[in-house]
Amino acid sequence: MFILITKKRISQLISCHSFLIMIKKGNKLYSIFLFKCPRCHEGDVFVNQNPYDFKHFFDMPKHCSLCNLKYEPEPGFFYGAMYVSYGLSITLAGIIWFFMTLLELNFWAIIWTIVAVLLLSIPVLFKISRVIWINLFVHYDKSNLDKNSNPSN
Repeated sequence: MFILITKKRISQLISCHSFLIMIKKGNKLYSIFLFKCPRCHEGDVFVNQNPYDFKHFFDMPKHCSLCNLKYEPEPGFFYGAMYVSYGLSITLAGIIWFFMTLLELNFWAIIWTIVAVLLLSIPVLFKISRVIWINLFVHYDKSNLDKNSNPSN
């Protein structure tokens, strides 16, 4: 059975004690796993956080609603996310291959399992790779959030 990864599900995962110690606001993993703005860790990077909502699959706001970070600083910025997605896909396929060969399963059973898992994970890998890519270039800055949220500036 396939479990949809939703914002609620991710919140449940983050509530685990050991995971909570590792991920706090200000950490890149916080922005990546919760699809949050890399600069303020408050605004959403995607219009809908559910990767399996195909109606709004590609929809991203032009900028962060809180810190005004422009999500696509130049045309074609997210082409680099394809390389991140490729790396994540190969890693996932390698992990599946490793564990299924330990079970001594048929070669074609392993191949079809990898194909099925990769096809089902395309939406998740797409969104995560975009957030990872933008996190490589933009760093957390709490002071920027404070400046933009103050109406007197």
